[in-house]
Amino acid sequence: MDERFGFGRNWQRFLLALDEERIRAAEVSLREMLQVPDLSGKSFVDVGSGSGLFSLAAIRMRAKRVHSFDYDPESVACTRHLKNRFFPHAGHWTIERGDALEKDYLADLGTFDVVYSWGVLHHTGNLWQAMENVLRLVADGGTFFVAIYNDGGRKSRQWYQLKRLYNQRKFYRIALPAVFIPLNVTRGLISDLLNHKDPLTRYREYKKNRGMSVVRDWIDWLGGWPYEFAKPEEVSEFVKRRGFEMMLCVNKSGWALGNNEFVFARERNVPGGPERTAAVSPA
Repeated sequence: MDERFGFGRNWQRFLLALDEERIRAAEVSLREMLQVPDLSGKSFVDVGSGSGLFSLAAIRMRAKRVHSFDYDPESVACTRHLKNRFFPHAGHWTIERGDALEKDYLADLGTFDVVYSWGVLHHTGNLWQAMENVLRLVADGGTFFVAIYNDGGRKSRQWYQLKRLYNQRKFYRIALPAVFIPLNVTRGLISDLLNHKDPLTRYREYKKNRGMSVVRDWIDWLGGWPYEFAKPEEVSEFVKRRGFEMMLCVNKSGWALGNNEFVFARERNVPGGPERTAAVSPA
């Protein structure tokens, strides 16, 4: 496999900007998408925990058990840092390195009321196998909250090549951000001026988008590799055939290549449960 992007290093820089407002924004995101006031009495697994922000949000929303895992050791370190900072004695919050493609590892975890994996499975190198594996973590009557890059056609395939170059050659790791970031800033500035808006507002309010950082998200987008994408109907059909009902599907980014966010509910007492099928393609 080609070299993976260092998500953990990016998240370490994000944590320098983490504040109470960003944490509350993450909690609001969970409440709105899961359509619940809190997570009292529920178990929560954060598949690809990254910075650990949403594991922290789940703890603050009174989840009875939270398990966080990530492929990237530096992301695991970020999540542990947040636990040590905010809930050092929380025995119901466990953190470790794990891989969504490791079936045996996931099987040992058991099942959870809420399985959360935002913007992760399309970076594993095998989106559909990772989806198949992670769906087995959802308990009967449980919820699966996942975000997957939208298939933007030709643009997605062009970005595939650029991301691959970014991770293979040092020149592109310098050149692409040097072009992409100023271009995005200029594009936003022109749009705001034409619409008589304060150009700084978009950056002040960006943290309301799941508590994220615009610069860290730009770097994440440029470097995110492996990189896969799917049409929303492909994701929906794949999951629904495995005994789930789609409750919600949105693209909050308003961007053709952005993440489509889905919330699925597992039907109770589905014959065969998580063992229903071994298919790993959207077809």
